[in-house]
Amino acid sequence: MKLLIYGINFAPELTGIGKYTGEMARWLAEAGHEVRVITAPPYYPDWKVGEGYSARHYRREHWHGVQVIRTPLWVPHRPGGAKRLLHLASFALASLPALAAQWRWKPDVVWVVEPPLMCAPAAAAFAALRGAGRWLHIQDYEVDAAFDLGLIKGRTLRRWVQRAEGWLMRRFDRVSTISGRMVERALDKGVAPGRVLHCPNWVDIGGVTPLAAPSDYRAELGLPPDAVVALYSGNMGNKQGLEVLADTARLLRDEPRIRFVFGGQGSGRADLQARCAGLDTVRFLDLQPLERLNHWLGLADVHLLPQRADAADLVMPSKLTGMLASGRAVLATAMPGTELCRVVEQDAACGLVVPPENPAALAEALRALAADPTRRAELGANGRRYAEAELSRDAILRRFEAQMLALAQARSMNTGFGPSAGQKGEAS
Repeated sequence: MKLLIYGINFAPELTGIGKYTGEMARWLAEAGHEVRVITAPPYYPDWKVGEGYSARHYRREHWHGVQVIRTPLWVPHRPGGAKRLLHLASFALASLPALAAQWRWKPDVVWVVEPPLMCAPAAAAFAALRGAGRWLHIQDYEVDAAFDLGLIKGRTLRRWVQRAEGWLMRRFDRVSTISGRMVERALDKGVAPGRVLHCPNWVDIGGVTPLAAPSDYRAELGLPPDAVVALYSGNMGNKQGLEVLADTARLLRDEPRIRFVFGGQGSGRADLQARCAGLDTVRFLDLQPLERLNHWLGLADVHLLPQRADAADLVMPSKLTGMLASGRAVLATAMPGTELCRVVEQDAACGLVVPPENPAALAEALRALAADPTRRAELGANGRRYAEAELSRDAILRRFEAQMLALAQARSMNTGFGPSAGQKGEAS
């Protein structure tokens, strides 16, 4: 099968959409499929183009059997509502020549990831004209999130944009997303039930495992042997509600046994650091190398997973998969009835959930977990079992591959041409 992946984020980005799209592309290439990717130079979550890459030039590279075409884009240093829209639009426009150049290659399926939704019209049109399968994968409902988080405002504008979004989503043969509630939202937007798929994010359960000994990071950070580490790792943006972490650390400043480690980059990091000024129990680190991921996640005694109330069920935090695989307890902020709350408290039974933007409740829950190592161990073991049963990378991607092959086969029956040679077997 020939698969064209189209999206702004890709490897070597270590967090978020780029991480998962890169892992998927590599897995499918290793499975024998011919994979091409149209993407941007890596810039996330630093909002700065990575060393050795350019935001002004087109570039072609080969990565683990995948042909990658990187296109120019504009990257703002401080992304906001209008700047973010211009950023996404710059990629959508600059990537059009790269998309048109795939005409002679004749992909069997065009797979486009949201965000950015701005790429979806060109992807749908190209695939329809070329007789390829059209697949939209939603990691974030960026339109709903932009309005709910106040990045874009206006009731009339929202109504028109959402109508356009729904119309566009219905142009795709398949619409997939990463959580049950996000599947429901796709149905609410008018996508036919037979076209909507649940494709959750995954974790390498062999690469991330519970540590049998203390993490190497404990000695490197000079942490006391009895320290209980509350770890936040990942993007530091505006959908996480990170200010609650600083407020919680301040409430617990007189309990030196509880140590906070915040690792990552993003537009909200400077503000979080400013809020934590003067707190000796807080340490900041950059994103850590992928080869140290197991010890990094294993540093936590408790994983912190904040989420703003107005972002509920618009996104499912991708970092949760690694937390579960690490076998450590999770402490999340989420509204009752949201999918994140259900997964943490019921499905995985891996931790505690408190209301968003409530530092007093978060501090009290963390204090309780810090005092109860037996309970932490039980919650962590529950999370690990759930990861093994539900979030295995190979199991999820095998199901995804089968769906992709089925779509390619269905489209070929309509056009009279079979899927391209070089694919791995038939869908089982």
